[in-house]
Amino acid sequence: MIKPLEPKQLYHRCDLGQLLFETTADLEPLSETIGQQRVLESIQFGVGMQHEGYNLYVMGSAGLGRHTIVRRELESQAKGRATLYDWCYVMDFQKPHAPRALQLPVGVARKLQHDMEQLVDDLFNAVQAAFHSDEYRRRAQEINDKFKTLEDAMTEALDEKAKQRGLALLHTPTGYALSPRKDGAVLNADEFKVLPEDEQDKIKTEITAIKEELKSAMTQLPVWQQQMRKQFRELDQEITSVTASQLIAELELTYQKTAGVPDYLAAVKQDVIENMEQFRAQAPEEEEKARLNWSAEFSRYHINVLVDNAETQGAPIIYEDNPTYQNLMGRIEHMARFGTLLTDFTMIKAGALHRANGGYLVLDAEQLLSNPFVWDGLKRALNAQEISIEPIERKLSLVSTISLEPQPIPIDLKIVIVGGRQLYYMLKAYDPEFSLLFKVAADFAEEMPREKHNDQLYARLIGTLQQREKLRGITPGGVACIIEESARRAESGEKLSLHMGCLTDLMKEADYWANGVGHEHIGSDDVQAAIKAQTRRVDQLREQLHEEILSGTLLISTEGVQLAQVNALSVIQMGDYMFGVPARVSATARMGAGQVIDIEREVDQAGALHSKGVLILSSYLASRYAKHQPLSVSASLVFEQTYGLIEGDSASAAELCALLSALGDLPIKQSLAITGSINQHGEMQAIGGVCEKIEGFFDICDKRGLTGKEGVIIPLANVKDLMLRHRVIEAVEQGKFSIYGVTHVEQAMELLTRKVAGTPNAKGLYPLDSINGHIQLRLAEWTALRLQYAGQQGQDEA
Repeated sequence: MIKPLEPKQLYHRCDLGQLLFETTADLEPLSETIGQQRVLESIQFGVGMQHEGYNLYVMGSAGLGRHTIVRRELESQAKGRATLYDWCYVMDFQKPHAPRALQLPVGVARKLQHDMEQLVDDLFNAVQAAFHSDEYRRRAQEINDKFKTLEDAMTEALDEKAKQRGLALLHTPTGYALSPRKDGAVLNADEFKVLPEDEQDKIKTEITAIKEELKSAMTQLPVWQQQMRKQFRELDQEITSVTASQLIAELELTYQKTAGVPDYLAAVKQDVIENMEQFRAQAPEEEEKARLNWSAEFSRYHINVLVDNAETQGAPIIYEDNPTYQNLMGRIEHMARFGTLLTDFTMIKAGALHRANGGYLVLDAEQLLSNPFVWDGLKRALNAQEISIEPIERKLSLVSTISLEPQPIPIDLKIVIVGGRQLYYMLKAYDPEFSLLFKVAADFAEEMPREKHNDQLYARLIGTLQQREKLRGITPGGVACIIEESARRAESGEKLSLHMGCLTDLMKEADYWANGVGHEHIGSDDVQAAIKAQTRRVDQLREQLHEEILSGTLLISTEGVQLAQVNALSVIQMGDYMFGVPARVSATARMGAGQVIDIEREVDQAGALHSKGVLILSSYLASRYAKHQPLSVSASLVFEQTYGLIEGDSASAAELCALLSALGDLPIKQSLAITGSINQHGEMQAIGGVCEKIEGFFDICDKRGLTGKEGVIIPLANVKDLMLRHRVIEAVEQGKFSIYGVTHVEQAMELLTRKVAGTPNAKGLYPLDSINGHIQLRLAEWTALRLQYAGQQGQDEA
C-alpha cells in the first residue's frame, strides 16, 4: 500500500544557516536585477539596435516590476546617447498657415526665444526713435517741399492765365474756385449781377475755359500724391531697414552657424520692413498693454519652443501614463475672442513623441489601445519617421474651419510598450504592422529557480527593498518566512515568485504589524501576522462556503464509506486570492452500450477542459476493460450541488474513481479526498492549486474533529509544489491527517477502497477479490446479459 508523505515533504523550508546576518539592514543592496536575465538581454538588444522597427514590447503580469526595471535599464543606456536637439516652431511669413520647424542644438531654442523677445522690444524703441530723428524729419520735409513746389508752380501758372482773362484763382478749404475780376478787384455775386449781360456771358465763357484747364491740371495732383506716398514709404522702409539691420546683424552673427536660423532672421527683417507701421504705433501704458494683449501684435516674431532639452541629462526617457491622441501626437490650441476661435503657431503644444525624440518613450499597452486613434497614429508616425500634428476634429471631419498645418518633425526614438502577454499575441496575430514595428519582445519571468544559493540572493533582494522603502530591518527568521511565502505564491517549493509588488506589500504590512507590537525588527511572527491579515480581508466567501458544508447545506461526508461517491477538491480564484473547497462527485452505472454521460456537459455547465477530462476517462475504461469484449455499460457523472461553470480537468481522477466504484460495487472511504487529472493510461498528472485544495479539505475535517483517518490523495508530481500551512503539517506530524502521492489511479483506488488493484494473469483475468476483478466480473455479467437479450430479441423477430 502507498505510504503517506513525510512532514518534511509537505513544506520546503528555508535553510537559516544560509542567512548569515542579523537583519537585512546589514546586507549590501543588489545592484543588478535577479531572475530577469532574459529580459535584460532583450532590452539591451532592442535599445542598441539602431535599425528601424526594433522597438520593444515588454510583457508580463502586473507586479513584476516591469516599469521599474525598464526605466533603470533605459537610464543606464541613456547616458551614452547625447545627440539631442531642441525643437521650435516659427512663423513662415510666406505661408502663415504652415509654421516652420527649427531643429536647434541643445539650449539654443531657449536663448533664441529670449533674443527674439528682446529684438522686438529693441525694434519698437529703435524704430520709434528713428522716425522722430532730425534726419528723418529733414528728409520727410524735403519730400513735402518738393511736391509743394510742384503744386505751387501749377497754381501760379493757372493764376496768371486767369488774370489774363480777367479772372481770379482762389484757394479755398475745399479746393480751387474761379471768380470774376474788374479793375484788379474780385467781384462778389451781387456785383457780378449788376454787370451787363454780354459782359456776364463773356466772363462765364472765360470761366468755363479756365475750368477745363484747371481740371486738366488737377489730374496731376493724385499722381503727385501717389508719388509722394511712395517716396515716404521708401523712406520709411529705408529707415526701418537700416534700424532693423543694425539690430538683427548681431543675432545673425551669433547664429550664423546654426542651421535654419540665418534664413529665419532674414525673413524676419524683411517682414519688419514690410510691416513697419506696427512698430510706429504709440505704445500704451503698462496696464493698458496687458489688458489689450499688446504682445499679440508681435506674436508673429515669437519663438514657440516645443521641446527644450537644455536641462536633460542624456537621452530623454518619457513615460506617458495617459496616451490620448493629443497627449501623444501634440495639439493645436485655440483661444476664444469675440465669439470666434483663433489660433496661431504659438499655440502648438508638444506631445510625448516630441518630448521623447532622441530618447525613449514608455507606454502602457492597455491605455494605448483603449484610446481612439492613438494606435493608428503611433504606427503612422513610426512608419513615416516623423510627427505630423493634425487636429483630431479634422480627422473626424467634424469642423471645416481653417487651421494650421505645422511642418512635420522627424523623429528618432525607441518606443517601449509595457503590457500583458495576451495583448502581445493578439497584436501579433491580428495586426500585420505590429511585427514590423515591434520586433523585440522582452518577456518577464514569473518566478526563479530556488537553487542552492538563490535563497541568499533572494534575501539580498528583500534587503534591497527594505532599505529602499525605509522599513524596519528584517531578521533571518522573518526573511525565511518571506522566502517560504514567495515559494507558496509561485505554487512550487522549488521556485520563488518574482512579483515585486506582492513582495513589497508583504514587507510593508509586516512592518505595520511589527510597529503595532513595538518590535524593533520584523520577525517571522510579524510576517505571519501580515499573511493572516491579508487572507482574512478577502476570506469571507471561503468561510461562508465552509459554514454551508459544516451545517449540512452542502453535502460533504468525511466519515464512513459510500458507493460511487468521492470527495473531489476544487479551487476558486477571486482576483489574486485562491482557496480550495471540497465538492462531491457521484456516478451511476448500468448495463448499456459503453456511453459515459457527463451531466455538466449535457446542460452546458462544463468547460472544454472538464469535458476533455471526462472523454479521457472514457478512453481509459475502454482501454482497460474492453480489449476483448464490448464495454457493456452506460454511466453518468455529476458534480453535486454546483450551480456555476465547471472548468478544468483536475477532478478527472475523482470522477474516474467514482465511476470505478459504481462499476465494481466498491465502497469509497469518505474520509479521503482526491485531486488530480489523468491520461488515457490512468496515470496521475499534476494540477494547480494543490496547497489550497489540501487546506480546504483539511479545514472541514479539522472543524468536525480529526480522527487520524482523514487525508488527501494528490499526484506524486505535485509533491515538489507543497508549501502547506503549519497547522496542516502539525496535524500530519501528530498522525491526525495524511497526504498521499500517487502515480496511477489504481493506487488511488487502493487507498479509497482498501483493496488491491490486482494483476492480470496470462489470459488477462484479474483476481476476483481485487478492484479490477470486481469491475471485470460486473462488465462480463452485463456483456452476457446483453448478448442473451440480443439473441432472444432476434428469435422473437424471426
